[in-house]
Amino acid sequence: MVIPQRKNRLDRRPFDAALFKARHLIENFFCKLKEFKRIAMRREKTDRSFAAMIYLTAAIINSR
Repeated sequence: MVIPQRKNRLDRRPFDAALFKARHLIENFFCKLKEFKRIAMRREKTDRSFAAMIYLTAAIINSR
């Protein structure tokens, strides 16, 4: 299980904290990626140019 359950649940099940942390980082990256309108609206017509824009915005996010 990746997402932890609520604290008031009677039947508590274990979760993987390291996997949850990695998932959180990936979700944050996608939120930052969607700040770029061109990516969020998928303006690029070809898959190749869309992938290029993903790489470009990832480099911009990484440089911040």
